[in-house]
Amino acid sequence: MPPIPGPGPQPADRRARAAVAAMFLTNGALFANLVPRYPEIKAALDLDNTVYGLAVAAFPAGAIIAGLGAGFMVRRLGSAQAAVAGTILTGLGVLAAGLAPSFGLLVLALLLGGAMDAVTDVAQNAHGLRVQRRYGRSIINGFHAVWSVGAVLGGSMAAGAIAIGLPLGVHLGISTTIFAIVALVALRFRLPGRDSDLEDTPGTAAAAGVRAGALSPRTVAIVAALVLIAIGGALVEDAGSSWATLYLSGSLGAPAALAATGFVALVGAQFVGRMLGDRMVDRFGQRTVARGGGVIIALGMGLALAVPTVPGTIIGFAAVGLGSATLVPAAMHEADELPGLRAGTGLTIVSWLMRLGFLASPPLVGVVADAVGLRYGLLVVPAAGLLIVLLAGVLQPRPTTSSPG
Repeated sequence: MPPIPGPGPQPADRRARAAVAAMFLTNGALFANLVPRYPEIKAALDLDNTVYGLAVAAFPAGAIIAGLGAGFMVRRLGSAQAAVAGTILTGLGVLAAGLAPSFGLLVLALLLGGAMDAVTDVAQNAHGLRVQRRYGRSIINGFHAVWSVGAVLGGSMAAGAIAIGLPLGVHLGISTTIFAIVALVALRFRLPGRDSDLEDTPGTAAAAGVRAGALSPRTVAIVAALVLIAIGGALVEDAGSSWATLYLSGSLGAPAALAATGFVALVGAQFVGRMLGDRMVDRFGQRTVARGGGVIIALGMGLALAVPTVPGTIIGFAAVGLGSATLVPAAMHEADELPGLRAGTGLTIVSWLMRLGFLASPPLVGVVADAVGLRYGLLVVPAAGLLIVLLAGVLQPRPTTSSPG
């Protein structure tokens, strides 16, 4: 179901939109400050690809462990408050990971960071969807575009820190402090009221009078397909965050500062896709946009792996970012609007289970990389693109009539 048109956004709604955007910015930037420095951590701890993959998988593992509790935190604290608390704790986890002197402590730090990131993810999306309902049109992709801006900013900050030789602990301490302050300021401009106050949220199960527990097999199948679409989006994003820098620097011999641009290219193109995403979705529907994205992922990364060069690989990761731009927001939005589920349940399930993509990808790619090379391990990316093309039929088609207002 698309957002329900209303009387239009009020000044408080516009301030809340800016606040949610700031939350997404900090969420994208914090972890992205760590990603380009993974090779440094890997070398300092003398990890092979398999062990490194297991360590990196601790972040999504923490998210999966904490994911189902995110809904409780949102109900207990409020979505905006939970998002900001999660942001601060995620930053501390990232900082601890950068300072970890051993494999075990690295895993523990990433578990903490991932757990708090899951809370932030559900909470900021829940608050963003509240704001979207006030607007009466799609704006959720715009929030995820700002997340991409944060990721580009964080990745660029890390590349700059590497270039000037800034110590890892100093760099991550600065980034954590900056973005914690941004999140705390944003909290002042959240929407008023509790997230359990559902009278202003048409389209939820409570507002529609749908009784919780009245689930049909069709609803269960749709949720499963939405989870797989989100996992596909998560998996291709993880390829950029966990492996782009290592692949460019190790397999293709790119200098460290240039190798960091593979991840930056992915999130930069993802930003472009998300900036265009709301208009594309309103015009063509989630289904067509997602299918096109799957094709771009499969062809872009497939060609980059078939003909491996540094420029071609950077372009390939950019194609992955562009193609994946609307996938996770689409799955979250569709799940949040499904009848037969309590408000926020579909969103929580998709957000939680999509972490399986982040969890499975690093060890899988790492094992394949140690056996036959990282180039072959990255074949999971075009495979995920093809999976998305096949499953996109569960998403909303092109609107047949114009929405009033």
